[in-house]
Amino acid sequence: MTATDVKTGRAGSQAAVTAGGSGSGHAKTARPIIFVKELSRRARKRLLRHFLALSSGDRLLRFGSVLSDDLVSRYVENIDFSRDTVFGVYDRKLRLLGVGHLAFAPREALPSVSASTTKERVAEFGVSVAASARGLGVGSRLFERAAIRCRNVDIDTLYMHCLSSNKVMMHIAKKAGMAIHRDYGEADAYLKLPPANPASVLQEAVQEQAAMLDYTFKANLRAALKWLSNLPGIKRD
Repeated sequence: MTATDVKTGRAGSQAAVTAGGSGSGHAKTARPIIFVKELSRRARKRLLRHFLALSSGDRLLRFGSVLSDDLVSRYVENIDFSRDTVFGVYDRKLRLLGVGHLAFAPREALPSVSASTTKERVAEFGVSVAASARGLGVGSRLFERAAIRCRNVDIDTLYMHCLSSNKVMMHIAKKAGMAIHRDYGEADAYLKLPPANPASVLQEAVQEQAAMLDYTFKANLRAALKWLSNLPGIKRD
């Protein structure tokens, strides 16, 4: 991630699910349902907590360099929610387990993919997953949601840049059928997307509604438990 990326709040130079495994080497178990919710500027504090909790190795994979806490703060402060789209996956305590930043830019801004599209804009995606949520498919679900958004806003090229050593992100890119180009320890990947149709529009609307209901339930449950814990004679857990 460059200083310009931090200043402007772009998705950053990396699209990285940090190392920790996709679970492909373990016995398959039932995975929880993952709800991906679109975030607003009101989520900045939770976004900051999520990124600050990343280890130095995780920050390297996510941003392309080990950003200091100050630079991470500047990155979060400069995310432009009116221009870009940010997705998140919450746990039951409303902590962000995963974050996907979908940054839109004129196709000229990404010369490596500008020749592959006639659309005015392309999209760059960056993703991070908390250590406690590795192997659950959070990164893949964030990527899938980003791809649907791109289709529905008339963007046909989704681009990612990551370290070649980021095996999990490489797995996600290959699984999605992305064209991958490796060079000097880094990799560029892009995916050509089909145009929107009624099914893709409905799919995104249903997913967002489900995520909103899940978030509301968790928020109300937390409020109720907090109220109960303040009652006389109720033991805090």
